[in-house]
Amino acid sequence: MPPISLRLGTCLLATALCTAANAQSLALTGIMGDKALIMVDGASPKLFAAGSAIGAARLISVNKAQHQAVVEVQGKASTLSMGASPVSVGGGLSAGGKLINIPMGSNGHFFTDGFVNGHSVKFMVDTGASAIAIGRFDADRLGLDYKNRGTPVQMGTANGVVTGQRITIAQLRIGEVLVHDIEAVIGPNMPFALLGNNFLSRFNMQRNNDMMVLEKTR
Repeated sequence: MPPISLRLGTCLLATALCTAANAQSLALTGIMGDKALIMVDGASPKLFAAGSAIGAARLISVNKAQHQAVVEVQGKASTLSMGASPVSVGGGLSAGGKLINIPMGSNGHFFTDGFVNGHSVKFMVDTGASAIAIGRFDADRLGLDYKNRGTPVQMGTANGVVTGQRITIAQLRIGEVLVHDIEAVIGPNMPFALLGNNFLSRFNMQRNNDMMVLEKTR
């Protein structure tokens, strides 16, 4: 079996756009007085006061002593904690989502906050990578048991061929698209994970000026 390629060549990078009716990623980055500094879908943090709408969510309370904020979506409360991974709220997503919208960034590269088994991870979509690739640090943080359940596989990197571990991810979500039982390789630490062609091959890709749309086909 040839080594799995992790070459960072021509990149297709995804940022899922969540509207008020869809799920969104919220992260508490600071508290200023009675207001919370919240990052929505990876954008620059903004200040919100209790009672403010945050897309589909509403900020219920801010607890400066405990470094937490509580948001509510459709009657369900979620707690955001400073320093914790982003929390996905709202939307009631299922495997029925089909579209991911990809805006082009100012530097020509785009990133997205995906969710592996419900836990947030920063992805870069790369057509030069043959498979989803996750560094060991992120894999440990995500609770992926690659040490006991992984299958050794050779990985081609910029530093040569190394041995990684092939595993199966139960759930991977990008925006409204939920994919079940998809393979990934765990290897050397990277600043972000890669969405490779075993993910991209499930989509049709269309380009409209500075927007790319991935439409799930299988």
